[in-house]
Order: sequence, then C-alpha cells, then structure tokens
Amino acid sequence: MIALVYFSPRIPGNTGSAIRLAAATGTHLHLVEPLGFDMSEAKLRRAGLDYHDLAHVTVHPDLETALAALPGARVYAFTTRATTRFTSVEYRSDDALLFGPEPDGLPDDVLAHPRITTELRIPMLEGRRSLNLTNAASIAVYEAWRQLGFPGAV
Repeated sequence: MIALVYFSPRIPGNTGSAIRLAAATGTHLHLVEPLGFDMSEAKLRRAGLDYHDLAHVTVHPDLETALAALPGARVYAFTTRATTRFTSVEYRSDDALLFGPEPDGLPDDVLAHPRITTELRIPMLEGRRSLNLTNAASIAVYEAWRQLGFPGAV
C-alpha cells in the first residue's frame, strides 16, 4: 500500500489522526524528525484512539533516511503552490505521498529534492490557505487506494 510521509509534523492531534488513517487503510506512515511533540503525548494517543497497535509507523531522523526506506518510490509532494491536481496521477502501490507541517507546508529545499516526482495540489476555493493536514492526507490516500481497487478493504 501507499506510503504516507509527514515531514516534521508539529501538531500531535493531526499525527494521531494520521495513525488512525494508516491503521484503517494499511498505509505505512513515515514521520520525519524533528517532531513538534513527544510520541507519548496524550493528544497524540487520544487522536489515534486504540489504533496505534494496528498501524505501521516509522520515525526517521531526517528526510534522507525516510526516502532511503522507500527505494524506487515515486514521491509526490503535496503543496498549495502546485498546479497539477492530485487526481491527475495514476497511483501505484509503492508511491509515497509527502506532506509538510502546518501551517507552512513543505519548505523549498524539500520541494527541490531530486526524489520529488511531482508536486500535487488538492483543489480548493480561491482565497483559502489550506486544508487540515490529515484531512488533506486522507483525501489523497483514499484517492490512491480507490485507484488501486481498495485492496484488502471490506
């Protein structure tokens, strides 16, 4: 299944929700340090409910280590600055969906990384800054999973 990569997440509740998303979809969640919270933080545990043991989560010390764990993966960077819609991609099961921290998103040096395949955008009404991080990730993960035929789903 698709890999979901959170670059330097800062809000524990969003990461807890991403853990729940990973458990529900079979997505492997990769967290790239520095994290803006401790993994044992109550808000993280609360948002993830009892899904922590059902999710595959890996914490990496930096982006290079995270990308090394995803050899051959196409890496799609989600940013409000992109012009390509996330629905225009034909996803593969070994793809990685990369999201940046709230409120700033992915920094320019990450977007310029040679492993970035394409920058993608989730459409919104004009004048809106962005979606909640895990809401955006959920939209993208479910589109990829839909295209793959929802393997393993009931």
